[in-house]
Amino acid sequence: MNYKEAGLRESEYLSLKKTLGREPNELELRIMGVMWSEHCSYKSTRPLLKKLPKEGQYVVLGPGENAGIIDGGAGIGIAFKVESHNHPSAVAPYQGAATGVGGIIRDIIALGARPVASLDGLFFGSEQSPVHDGVVKGVGGYGNCIGVPTIGGKTCYDPTYEGNPLVNAMNIGTVRLDKIVSSQTARPGQAVVILGSKTGRDGIAGAAFASAELKDNTKESRPSIQIGDPFVEKLLTEACLEMRDAGLFVSMQDMGAAGILSSSSEVAAKSGVGMTIDFDKVPLRAEGMEPWEIALSESQERMLLIVEDAKMPEIYAIAEKWGLDATEIGRTEEGDHYRIYWKGALAADIPATTIGSDCPTIDWPQQRPDLEARWNEDLKFDAPCPGQALVDLLGDSNLHCKEDIYVQYDSMVQTNTVVGPGSPVSVFRVADSGRLCAVSMEADPWGCELDPERATANLVARSCRALAVAGAVPGGLTNCLNFPSPENPQHFWVLSHSVEGMASACRELDCPVVSGNVSLYNETSATAILPTPLLGVVGIVEAPAVMKCGQWREGDVLFLAGWNEGTLAASVYQRHYARDFAGRPVPFVPERERAFNAAALATAKAQAADSARPIIGGGLLVVVAKEAIESGVGVDLKEKDYSAADLFGEGATAAIYAVPTAKVEEFRRCWKDVPLEEIGVVGGPCLAVGGKCLRSVEELNKAFRNL
Repeated sequence: MNYKEAGLRESEYLSLKKTLGREPNELELRIMGVMWSEHCSYKSTRPLLKKLPKEGQYVVLGPGENAGIIDGGAGIGIAFKVESHNHPSAVAPYQGAATGVGGIIRDIIALGARPVASLDGLFFGSEQSPVHDGVVKGVGGYGNCIGVPTIGGKTCYDPTYEGNPLVNAMNIGTVRLDKIVSSQTARPGQAVVILGSKTGRDGIAGAAFASAELKDNTKESRPSIQIGDPFVEKLLTEACLEMRDAGLFVSMQDMGAAGILSSSSEVAAKSGVGMTIDFDKVPLRAEGMEPWEIALSESQERMLLIVEDAKMPEIYAIAEKWGLDATEIGRTEEGDHYRIYWKGALAADIPATTIGSDCPTIDWPQQRPDLEARWNEDLKFDAPCPGQALVDLLGDSNLHCKEDIYVQYDSMVQTNTVVGPGSPVSVFRVADSGRLCAVSMEADPWGCELDPERATANLVARSCRALAVAGAVPGGLTNCLNFPSPENPQHFWVLSHSVEGMASACRELDCPVVSGNVSLYNETSATAILPTPLLGVVGIVEAPAVMKCGQWREGDVLFLAGWNEGTLAASVYQRHYARDFAGRPVPFVPERERAFNAAALATAKAQAADSARPIIGGGLLVVVAKEAIESGVGVDLKEKDYSAADLFGEGATAAIYAVPTAKVEEFRRCWKDVPLEEIGVVGGPCLAVGGKCLRSVEELNKAFRNL
């Protein structure tokens, strides 16, 4: 095998050869080809990611560990992260999605946290996509069996995802701040232990598979797909947490991409120790496995532990209790060498830092696309009257009810879910703290295609705004950057400027990035996906109760709070009728966002409204209709000369509130520094304007639910 076959660039090969002072052998080439792949090394994006703010008031643990942690109060940390499993889900939809869920859950476990909530970001070519049902079943099948509720998510449809769907899995866990586990605390002279399932050939070289564009013949990639067992993961969870409580391990790392190799070399590099691994001791479930297969297998439900010798008997006892294998496969040592032995002989010897952190970065050339052409393009299309347009948009695949998806997920297991799927923000109780945790998940690939910097900044603002309306203060953000090949100069320019927009907005809104994931090469020979940064923002509800949506009451006064200055550019309205999108997203105005969020938080704290909903997808009229549908009661809006952008524009820093008449004055005081307009009164069976029925709530509900 030569370095090209291993997946190394010539410059990387020469750097490795210089470090070793000799020619690398085949195993070492295979090791470095995977560990220096895009998926493992982030060699194209590390310089970009350094621009993101990582510190904030609530941050306990930022990037560098398996997930980020923010302070949830009362001595409880909230751990969270989102990761992609895109390529595997394109090839094997059920297992790809299922193991994506399992992998992110193990990231949370690796911090010593108990997984308490999941969300998923799904992007398909259409609702009829051949992978659609398999992915949805995979997400639900794994999450339901392991006993972690799926409390929300984001689902989008666009033809560019037809050959390359995106499956982004997010998990949230809770951990006492004095029980946080690190992957960076190993010391020389300790045992290296593998806990969980035996090692097989499934998922071999999955990291390399995820670092290249999808080929037309996906059957050839099936050996790279991992096979998950949620019941074993449940046992693994309980065993790890019991060992954590007993203080039995020094360090822990999940086995994800590149399996034993990645987990062990990362612990060694981060901890500043050497390590020797004996492959003859690794429990195998397949005969005749070669050392490179053992090193790179991505068999699921495995964890790596670093343990003091005196604690090994207790480790074995707890593993036996939960029916899991626990085997000492190596030792930590002084120095920096990472060595693999097989059949009693030295098979590989590379510095741990070379494997884990020394991959040379790539500064790909950038070329700015002709954005002005799209900004100035005047798309001609015919649209019906507002009433019919509302019905049409409520039935659009990107706006209609996703109940057919989330009904397959158990959202109430653990009995801590307060607001589940279908709402702009999901909320759960933080056990033993008396507080609530809120989380939003957002994406806008169409806006990012038109102006990546503006759209990504607005995405941060939109996420924080939704939390503020619910009564939550943003504590931190996790992101999954789904983009095409960085080797295309225009694609890399878009990626770079998307990160710039995120960094700017996060700084302005005090929302640090505590964890994340990058997934590149999301394209086929036919097309590249739209640029798709997906954000998950987590916050703590400081109000006495969360402000919910869909809670209108007869007689409530309906207010439009904020700046309803959205645009039809890249809106669902434009895409639905023009079958294309153009224009420019609205600018990010941090002063407005801060003023809006302060007023929204004050409203929630005072409980000065019955119901609230941020104006996000579909614009003002769609949001009003969704509130009416969920509340089961209509509204009579005041007559006004509304433009299409007023009714269906997106990007506004605004929300609608339904306020009891007795609380109107208190509500107005909360919004004294922000534009506020009384736009209607709740009541009746219709969404009416000036007393004239635009559409009945029943008709709107049928459109929304595709009945």
